[in-house]
Amino acid sequence: MNKKSQKSPALDPIDRKILAALREDGRLTTQALAEKVGLSPSPCWTRVKRLEEAGVIEKYVALLDHQALGYNNVVFVEITLDKHDDKVLDQFAEALVKAPEVVEAHLVTGEYDYLAKVVVSGTDHYERFLRGTIYRIPGVRQTRTTFGLRVLKRTLSVDPLKAP
Repeated sequence: MNKKSQKSPALDPIDRKILAALREDGRLTTQALAEKVGLSPSPCWTRVKRLEEAGVIEKYVALLDHQALGYNNVVFVEITLDKHDDKVLDQFAEALVKAPEVVEAHLVTGEYDYLAKVVVSGTDHYERFLRGTIYRIPGVRQTRTTFGLRVLKRTLSVDPLKAP
């Protein structure tokens, strides 16, 4: 569970090296991580635990190749709702979170209310998703779809060594 506080902890250069190394390979052993960042294992482990407890390290994941799983299309769906009361927003968010095709979803500002990143096996799958999931959620007024053609960059977090 994420325990981060309202204020981000100060990160020194060693913390940033640890985060950058784990960002590239979350399965590094403490020994290998310590060698990479120039620490002995015990202080390295202490720093990692502190970063986890502060919520800087949210969790460790395996990044799956969608194409290898048969999901050859990434689709970005802009969704506009009829109303914006708490009940409609909560109901919509709950339904979107439950949809297995949705890999990322954001409440946004601008011309539409939500932006969802969806993975599907093809256009038939997308149509089934749209009709069977999105259009069945109460309060959806309209959607606009953009199919991704090629991934230019894919990361889960910012590089702590390069970000300002």
